[in-house]
Amino acid sequence: MSIAAIAAMVGALLTPGTAHAAEPYHEEQAVYTARTDGYFCFRIPAIVKATNGDLLAFAEGRINNCDDRGDIDLVLKRSHDGGRSWGPLQVVSRGNGDTHGNPMPIVDERTGRVVLFTTHNPGTGSGGRVPFLQISDDHGATWNAPREMIELMQPEWTAWYATGPVHAIQLKRGPHAGRLVMSANHESIAPDGRRIAGIHLGYSDDGGETWHLGASAGGAANDIFVNESTLVELTDGRVYVNVREAGTAEGTRAYAVSSDGAEGFDAPFQMVPELMMPVVQAALLRLTATDEGDARDRILFSGPANPGKREALTIRSSYDEAQTWETWQEGKVISWGPGGYSDLVKIGTDPVAGPMVGVLYEGGVAALYEVIQFVRFNEAYLDTPNGSPPDLPPPPAPGPTTPDASPRYDNTAYVRGGATLTEGRYGTGIALDGVDDHVEVPYNPDVDLGDEPFTIMTWFRYSETTGNIVIWWFHQVGTGAAQIWLRAEPASNRIRGVVGTGQGDANITIAGAYNDGLWHHVAMQRTATRVMVFIDGATVADLAAPRGSVTTGKEFGIHSIYLGRRVDGLNNPFHGTLDEFRIYGRALTPEELRDIREHNAPIAGQLRLRLPFATINPLR
Repeated sequence: MSIAAIAAMVGALLTPGTAHAAEPYHEEQAVYTARTDGYFCFRIPAIVKATNGDLLAFAEGRINNCDDRGDIDLVLKRSHDGGRSWGPLQVVSRGNGDTHGNPMPIVDERTGRVVLFTTHNPGTGSGGRVPFLQISDDHGATWNAPREMIELMQPEWTAWYATGPVHAIQLKRGPHAGRLVMSANHESIAPDGRRIAGIHLGYSDDGGETWHLGASAGGAANDIFVNESTLVELTDGRVYVNVREAGTAEGTRAYAVSSDGAEGFDAPFQMVPELMMPVVQAALLRLTATDEGDARDRILFSGPANPGKREALTIRSSYDEAQTWETWQEGKVISWGPGGYSDLVKIGTDPVAGPMVGVLYEGGVAALYEVIQFVRFNEAYLDTPNGSPPDLPPPPAPGPTTPDASPRYDNTAYVRGGATLTEGRYGTGIALDGVDDHVEVPYNPDVDLGDEPFTIMTWFRYSETTGNIVIWWFHQVGTGAAQIWLRAEPASNRIRGVVGTGQGDANITIAGAYNDGLWHHVAMQRTATRVMVFIDGATVADLAAPRGSVTTGKEFGIHSIYLGRRVDGLNNPFHGTLDEFRIYGRALTPEELRDIREHNAPIAGQLRLRLPFATINPLR
């Protein structure tokens, strides 16, 4: 039977029952699209199925920009047909200049009530984050006013608070059957200034009218920093909680279990290193359960598979109650493109297609957050092969080149646009016109810095007063990506940069734009523990280095190194002159940096690339 025939037969959704053999089936629908309905972008999806069969898709409607803090409404769209089409946007909680977000909805199957947790905080400046509760007794058509839920907070949780964001659950098994359970993360400040992170659960035994603070725990070791949470009930009645880990430990996911209906955790959170993915929110959903008459137990987990970038949204399964998980290759890649936060919902069982599931996720074509997409599919679709990831970037196009002067390697660089030689800091340099000029160094193992120390440096000279002007950009781009970049932002009188690994970022901000038309030497360095930037010999940035490799996820495709341009061509190309670009696979000593800066000394030892810009072949 063709997919089209199946689609024609998938009609009214039935109550769950025994699955029938079916051909793979899926279809996609955009639910929220950036720059529509008066919103700049939409983020942070969450979805539940109401007892009348409607799907309720929640999101943050960000009005002025896509930043996490600002004028943000909590919005809702509804589907009457299992996710094939979606109705108009409804504002559930209006920010009025503040941030109303982090939706965590739950449906009480006994009464039909929809309970919605959100987190509110001031849209500008500093201010605390506080959970709020709203209730709908008409399947999400109308909502009562948000009510502050201080009963789910402790006085010391002042550094951070966030509900979900993802659907919450209702317990079906054991002495607490019918109980509603939500989750949130919190942070407090220790006497020595450290941030202490934890996850806590809240529960209600009266349909969401009153709530009690239950289990609360942090990481099993000091280097586990727990964050956004998702939960599922196991077949023995325990509550399994899987959380985003902030990249401080090996991996990016952790878990804990509650055996008493969410009132306490059995043990602190422990890492789940086999769930490889970037630092990002994820979602859990029970698909089948043997104690409900299904042939096997199956729990689904959704999240990006590329560990170095938010892309390749994938659903992985566990068949042993979250003890082990499929690899991303064994799971189902929903989209190879951009993919961020997600949530899962069980739609129902169709007599032809079998159990129907939906995933609501942040996606896009060219960039993340262009759209919040809904994909509905059957269980058979989950079990179809993925094929291979998209092809790696093709070999560089022919063009003029400038040679690598490192003694061991021959990393020929390609000169793009109309870039020409001009007076440099030492001899000649390369003049970039700020339009299409840049230099491209194709990726290869010689310039793969991995998780090792490195030093990157160049001389630069420019006079621009506006724009985001790229000096260098390595490999990938996007939120949470494995990347190294440095750019000047003269209108803000600063230089910014990132060293990212997929497990975390060192976010660099340097006072001053250095746009005085004079030569300046910049060196970025990573040691085992620090990321530092030096300009003209002065330390202008010094911060903790993230764990992991700056080429994490390269099996999903990785870009060349670009000088004077972002790898995706966005932002402003560099307009000015560069000279003596070098990459070392180690952290140079202060004396070596001084010798290079003052004498252009040919320091050896792990010199991976040196572009003196002495010639362009053919010469221009």
